[in-house]
Amino acid sequence: MNHRGGWALIKRSWLSWMQYRSFFFLLAFGWMVPPLVYLFVWHSAAGEASIGGMTAPQFTGYYLTLILVNQLTYSQTNWTLGDVIRSGELNAWLLRPLSPHYNVLSAELAGKVVYLAFILPITGLLALVLRPELNAGPREILLFLPALLLAWLLRFIWGYWLALLAFWATRADALLTLQDSLVFLLAGVVAPVPLLPAAMQTVAIYLPFRYMVGFPIEILTGQLTATHVAQGFAIQAAWLAAALLLARLVWAGGIKRYSAIGG
Repeated sequence: MNHRGGWALIKRSWLSWMQYRSFFFLLAFGWMVPPLVYLFVWHSAAGEASIGGMTAPQFTGYYLTLILVNQLTYSQTNWTLGDVIRSGELNAWLLRPLSPHYNVLSAELAGKVVYLAFILPITGLLALVLRPELNAGPREILLFLPALLLAWLLRFIWGYWLALLAFWATRADALLTLQDSLVFLLAGVVAPVPLLPAAMQTVAIYLPFRYMVGFPIEILTGQLTATHVAQGFAIQAAWLAAALLLARLVWAGGIKRYSAIGG
C-alpha cells in the first residue's frame, strides 16, 4: 500500500472536483430535498402535540441532522465503479504504483469536502430559521462522532463490494439501487425508526441499513438508552467487519477473472 501516493491522489481528486463545484452543489441540493420534504410533513403532522414522543421541533432537529449525516455517509463514487470495470478503465488503475482502491477512496473523500462546503452553511441557515430541538449533551456528541465514522465506513464499503459484482454482472448497480431503497425504508429516512411498525423496527435493528444513517442520528437526538447505544455499536461493528470481508473476497475473486481491452 503506497500511502504517500494515495494521499497525493486524494489531494489531486479534491482539486479536480473543486473545478466543477457548481455541478456538485446542485447535486447536493437535490439530495437535500427529500429530507426537507419529510421534515415539513412530520413537523406539520405533529403540530402542537407529539407523535411517538417527538414534538415538531424535535422532528426538525432530527431531519436537519439527517441531511448532514446522509451527505457524509452517502457514497456516490460506488455508482461509477461498475462503469470503470466494464470499460476497461480499471487497467490504468492496476498499472499505477499504488493500490487501485485509492482511486475510489480519493473521489469519495474529495466529494465529501466539496459537498460539505455547500451543505454546512445551508443547514446552519435552516437551523436559524426553523429552530430545531436537539437533546444532545456532551455524552451524545462524543458518541455521535464514532457512530458517524462507522456509519460512513459501513455504507461506503457495503456499497463497494456490491459495485465490485460488476466483475460478474453488467448491471450490478441495480443492487446499489436496492441498497438505497432499503436505507430509505429502514434507516430512519422516511420516518424515524421508533415510529416504524413493530415488524419493520425489528428488521431495522438487525440489518445493516439503520447503522448507515439512522443510528448516529438517534444517538445525537437522545433517543437511545446506554444499553441500546452499546448494542448498536456492536451490531454496527459486526456488519462493518462483514462488509470488509465481503469486499476483500469479491475483489480477490473478481480480479482473477478480470480481462479487458482499452481503458
